Amino acid sequence: MREFSIPAVADVPAGARLTDVVGRRAEQAPGAVMLRRRPASGGEWSDVTARQFRDQVRALAKGMIAAGIAPGDRVGLMARTCYEWTLADYAIWAAGAVTVPVYETSSAEQIEWILSDSGCRAVFAETEQHAAAITQVRAALPALEHVWLFGALGALAGQGTEITDEQLDRVMGATSADDLATIIYTSGTTGRPKGCELTHRNLLSGARNAVQGALSELFEIPGTGTLLFLPLAHSFARIIQVACLEGGAVLSHWPDTATIAAGLPEAAPTFLLAVPRVFEKVYNAAQQQAASSPVKARLFRAAAETAIAYSRSLDRALAGDAGAGPVLRARHALFDRLVYSRLRAAVGGKVQYSISGGAPLGERLGHFFRGAGLVVLEGYGLTETSAAAFVNRPGRNKIGTVGLPLPGVSVRIADDGEILIAGPVVFRGYWRNEEATAEAFEDGGWLRTGDIGNLDEEGFLRVTGRKKELIVTAGGKNVAPAVLEDRLRAHPLISQCMVVGDNRPFIGVLITLDAEALEFWKAQHGKPAAATAADLAADPDLLAELQAAVDDANLAVSRAESIRRFRVLGSDFTEASGQLTPSLKVRRSVVAKDFAAEIDALYA
Repeated sequence: MREFSIPAVADVPAGARLTDVVGRRAEQAPGAVMLRRRPASGGEWSDVTARQFRDQVRALAKGMIAAGIAPGDRVGLMARTCYEWTLADYAIWAAGAVTVPVYETSSAEQIEWILSDSGCRAVFAETEQHAAAITQVRAALPALEHVWLFGALGALAGQGTEITDEQLDRVMGATSADDLATIIYTSGTTGRPKGCELTHRNLLSGARNAVQGALSELFEIPGTGTLLFLPLAHSFARIIQVACLEGGAVLSHWPDTATIAAGLPEAAPTFLLAVPRVFEKVYNAAQQQAASSPVKARLFRAAAETAIAYSRSLDRALAGDAGAGPVLRARHALFDRLVYSRLRAAVGGKVQYSISGGAPLGERLGHFFRGAGLVVLEGYGLTETSAAAFVNRPGRNKIGTVGLPLPGVSVRIADDGEILIAGPVVFRGYWRNEEATAEAFEDGGWLRTGDIGNLDEEGFLRVTGRKKELIVTAGGKNVAPAVLEDRLRAHPLISQCMVVGDNRPFIGVLITLDAEALEFWKAQHGKPAAATAADLAADPDLLAELQAAVDDANLAVSRAESIRRFRVLGSDFTEASGQLTPSLKVRRSVVAKDFAAEIDALYA
């Protein structure tokens, strides 16, 4: 199949706005819990009703209008994932302005570029440290008039007491569906970030067609809610924020991915969203805990294989073949009591579904989690498609694919295999960059994704790699690195990896080690506790274990595409070094430059 589409189930009228839901829900059920918030310093969670959220949004919007913010003005937002982020986002929209997210981990150069290129007149900052980072580059930001701290939101709202409800309603009513809502700067693996212009229609179309169509079952769960912990500066978390408010799911926030294990039991969400690395960490942590004794290690291996086999049997049953037999069902029931129930308890005890995006998950992990009772629905999209373009459904989950198009989305596979997308979720262009905008579209308005993939006979999409990342060896073989890298990252010891081999005689790979897994591995293998990754880079035991991971990855490709050599690096790729994007994608050009000597050594 070369082209496929699904009709929209939710249209977005010309006068629709993202803020409509705030007033609508406050009128329909003013006392209903809309969000839950937790103090930044920790402590008890508190409920935020629909009426309270509406009143806070309107008060903050009035304060911004009183400060001189006019419709169409850009307002920056630099913070971790927290309640105030969502409050400020909707208040900016209520004032008719445009939100410009800034990652709270951004460097001074990145902050300067985003705020200057977008021409922000004001910016919200969560902490004094964030404000200081903005102040550091303020001399290069002539349009910037205000820096508002989250701790002073009450004071800002107080400045708007002279703005009447009628004045605010006129401002809000002047906004239309095709007006600009946000400019999200793509983190990009190469080059300077480009600002993606997303309208109210873009975000509402994605959210409403997910809530009312593709993912309706998630929002029909009694007491449905999620704990958002991915950065709201990223389009993936942003569309979930909008979908929760549109669909009635209670939205809670957690500011630190590293401590999410503590937050999940507190919030007890019914669904989650995460990038594949989070699911890999959950699996690896469970595996490491089980490895404390030979008996537990064997038990976990058997439980994992049973979960995978059980999940695969579900696919066979859907295809009309024999499903799980009595022995497999009995083993699954046993391990559900011994292993899977503990895994579900670790994520809060109520999670039924998880949405994974940002990178490929891998079939083995997908089957493991479904078999353990935590169904992971893999999806796919770009910032340019408002994050939402494809997703597997609870009732139609084809593991190994990124699912069917969202209702209203069309997909086409070009002659060279590139995935092209059209529909109301597709952005209108790059901010002040006509050349890049023109390059992004095929004739007829089809967005070039830069990804390569294929459609099966039912319309499910399988993404096989990035068009620009294809490696061509000296022998002329085309190799998609994602296939190998995804398999390698499934190993507990491997944190990141990058396949190399362009114009080289064979494929090689750079590997970094997971710090937590390495500590456990050292204890299990009698290595010095003080030994670092650099110290162990040539350790025979470590190399043997990593070679097994490489051998497993090579099973997915032909001999000509297989990894012949690997090299262990002494340090991990990090966002601070510029080697990772904020969404944890490897910046290949940066890594290739930083580790040029190590790459050359592979071919010495």
